Amino acid sequence: MRITARVDYAVRAAIVLALAEAEGAGPVKGERIGAAQHIPVKYLENILSELRQAGIVRSQRGSEGGYWLARPAAEISVADVIRAVEGPLANVRGVRPESIEYPPGTGSLQEVWIATRAALRSVLDETTLADLAAGRLPPGPRRLVGSPEAWEPR
Repeated sequence: MRITARVDYAVRAAIVLALAEAEGAGPVKGERIGAAQHIPVKYLENILSELRQAGIVRSQRGSEGGYWLARPAAEISVADVIRAVEGPLANVRGVRPESIEYPPGTGSLQEVWIATRAALRSVLDETTLADLAAGRLPPGPRRLVGSPEAWEPR
């Protein structure tokens, strides 16, 4: 899986909002998020707009305005954020893997793509913004990160 800057920025911005929620803070200005996370504000505003359209964040204009999570951070998964800015977690040439019909001679390729999607879901759907804001991972992802092999580049 290639994690784009757009996805990275969206998740980081959502974590900032989850931290603000945990602290009982009000709306957070886009400029504050951008400065704290070193994200260009115009680019961030587009990302926050997509998150708003997906029902992940809410916003209010004005001097007392800003952004906040539309639902509790414990109810928003990393996968929700990714889907809001990039679409499905795993697709093949823009098509969902279960919809692809391969010609003979491809063996179990379709199942490999479906298994890949399931593996992504097992981490990204299980991990919430509240988990990340608290600096913890759920047990499944924690086990994966605990393996020394997970840290080795290939």
